[in-house]
This record gives sequence, C-alpha cells and structure tokens, in this order.
Amino acid sequence: MSYSAAGHGKPGSGKRRIRELLTQSDNRFCADCGAPDPKWASANIGVFICLKCCGVHRSLGTHISKVLSVTLDEWSDEEVDSMIEIGGNDSANSIYEAFIPHGFSKPGPDASHDQRLRFIRSKYEHQEFLKPSLRITSVKAPSTKSSSSYLSSSLSKKFMDSFRTNSSSQHPQLEGMVEFIGLLKVTLKKGTNLAVRDMMTSDPYVKLTLGQQTVQSTVKKSNLNPVWNEELMLSVPHDYGSVKLQVFDYDTFSADDIMGEAGIDIQPLITSAMAFGDPEMFGDMQIGKWLKSHDNALIEDSIINIADGRVKQEVRIKLQNVESGELELEVEWLSLES
Repeated sequence: MSYSAAGHGKPGSGKRRIRELLTQSDNRFCADCGAPDPKWASANIGVFICLKCCGVHRSLGTHISKVLSVTLDEWSDEEVDSMIEIGGNDSANSIYEAFIPHGFSKPGPDASHDQRLRFIRSKYEHQEFLKPSLRITSVKAPSTKSSSSYLSSSLSKKFMDSFRTNSSSQHPQLEGMVEFIGLLKVTLKKGTNLAVRDMMTSDPYVKLTLGQQTVQSTVKKSNLNPVWNEELMLSVPHDYGSVKLQVFDYDTFSADDIMGEAGIDIQPLITSAMAFGDPEMFGDMQIGKWLKSHDNALIEDSIINIADGRVKQEVRIKLQNVESGELELEVEWLSLES
C-alpha cells in the first residue's frame, strides 16, 4: 500500500534530491546566462536558473515555465522526478539550444533584462533554437490555451523520453528523433467500482502507453471510486496505434498488482479532426463517433465533438481482464500543423 506515487514520500526528500542534482557540474551555472550558483529552477522545463533569469521565466507564465526555489519552495515528487528525468542543464540545452542562429548570442551573467527576455522567450516560448523537424511553435491559433498551455511541458518531460535513444554519441538526445503529428491531452476523470487488491481496498493509478511513451497518473490511496481530474499528455507519431490503458494497485514493498486494462482507439478522433481542419472555424458540433462493439471496451458509443474550438472525445470504458471497474476519460486532439 502506498504513501506516494513515486515512492519518495518522506518529508524533505524532494529538496534533498534536487540539491543533489544541483551539484552536477553543468547545473552549477545558470542554463540561460551562465551565472554561477543558481538557486532557482524551472520544474517543467528541467533547468536550473539564476535570480535574474528567474524573473524572466516568471513573466512567461506557468504554462511555459513553472519556477521554484531550490531552497525555499516545497517540491512535489512529480516535479522532482521531472527534473531528474530530463537530466539537468546540459541535457535540456542540447534540445532547446540545438541550433542557435549566427548573430544571435546567448546572454552572459551581466546581460540586461531586455537581452535576457529576448533570448529566453526565443528559447522556450517560441522554441526557435530547436532542430527544425522538432519545432512545434507553428500550431494554429497559438493564443488559445489548448495550444500554448501544454506544449512546453510536453516538450520537456512528456516528449523528452521520445527524443532519447540508447546511442552512445556525444549528444544522444539529438539522435533518433521522432516527428510527431499531434498531441493527445487525456483528462483522466474518475474510476468506478475498481477491483480490490489489498485487504479491503486498493491504491489505484493509471498508466497510458503509446508507442515508446508511457505516462502515469498519481496514486489515489485506499479508494475504489477515485476522482483524478488529472491531465496526461502523449505525443502522436505518424505510425500511431491504439493507446494502451492499464490500472495498477500501488504497493510499497512488492510489485504493483494489475487492476484491469483496455485499448483506446484514437484513429476515429484523429481522422475526424483532420477532416475538419481548424476547429476554431466551426461552432459546437458532433463530427465523429467511436462505436461500441464486442471487440472493444466501450460502455457506450464515444462521441467526438468540436466544443469551444477544440476537438474532444468523451470515453467511458469497462476495464478488461478483471472482475470489476470502469473509467471515464476525455481525450483532446492538439494538431501540430506546419
């Protein structure tokens, strides 16, 4: 049974792990200007930054950069894990600074606020220094929350594993890149009548897998009818298949027990979205449907709608290979158009 989704639930352990990461040689200088001894970090981007650059990051908004103090703020396990997974300043900069154009200089420790602002916005908000095939700043209608609010976090934590390879080259993050056609924002709403895996209850969490990517929800302790209302992001490659959904019971001292699984067919959603193009050109309307059948886990037909300029799909599934359990999800398509 669990006390933490990541297994690092002891008080203060998050700050200790962040301080250990900060001792790496590449993290002893600000990722953006090179100033020594940074005491701030962008938790979703995965970089350590100085106080002056921290002010610019804060001005971008938390949907682009979520700034935390290494010493003063409380860090969640997920935020700590995100920093560690990305690997530090060198790892993040090998992606975000892969191609700085000639004549565009990186600011130094004594740079003005305007110089920092120009560079940091170009680097993270506009993503101008990424490898061209990875640039995702050309999403239509970037002023909408559906575009701007999720791209930076997906590029850092959610996309980073897709960028990585087992190559032993100097910058393995730049090898074996995958070109994506869009993003799936999966809102995990709630579970109903989930299976018992402990004495009288379970500690459920949900894992979603698409290709080589896996994302995971938080753990809901001692709850057979959990309410998550949690957003999970997946990038969609050209050769996408179904999303594999699994529910597990978290255990601290033994392997997590399976509590059911299901497949989510995303082709109806993507096909419908691409057929209509820019959803902001249309009013609220139904544009497609994933039909319930004997060979899928749907409880009822899953309707695909344009709502408030976004393509969304409500999904209710009955978990398979388990005695009981249902899940409710909302899946949203975010296109990456050139």
